[in-house]
Amino acid sequence: MALPLRTSVHSMQAAIFVFLGAGLGGCLRHFVNIGVGRLLGTDWPWGIFAINVTGSLMMGLVAGWLTFKSGVNWTQGLRLFLATGVLGGYTTFSTFSLDAVLLWERGDVGAAFGYMVGSVVASVLALAAGLAVVRSFA
Repeated sequence: MALPLRTSVHSMQAAIFVFLGAGLGGCLRHFVNIGVGRLLGTDWPWGIFAINVTGSLMMGLVAGWLTFKSGVNWTQGLRLFLATGVLGGYTTFSTFSLDAVLLWERGDVGAAFGYMVGSVVASVLALAAGLAVVRSFA
């Protein structure tokens, strides 16, 4: 049974929003990773650490705004573009996991542990800070 045209068009439009946002977020992630690596070096995964923390802060701001402040002016398409697309393309914990394992495998167990705990704790705190900032505008 074929889906109604309206559902197919809506799904295609949603996919395009996510696709475009993820491309933008992925490019941003790449350039931030390179820039932070040049600034702080590559012996420790500073770039992905910065990406995970700033991405979590931005997710807190976006989620907080869409939940608490947006009203009817924000569309589902914009949410898909920003949260699922841009921030989904910008942040990734798969690279986080790879970097942690690589640190561990090269014998930097303390650095691996610090990276894992620091990334998770700082990212969760950053997301909470983003939500708190938006809530403070009430």
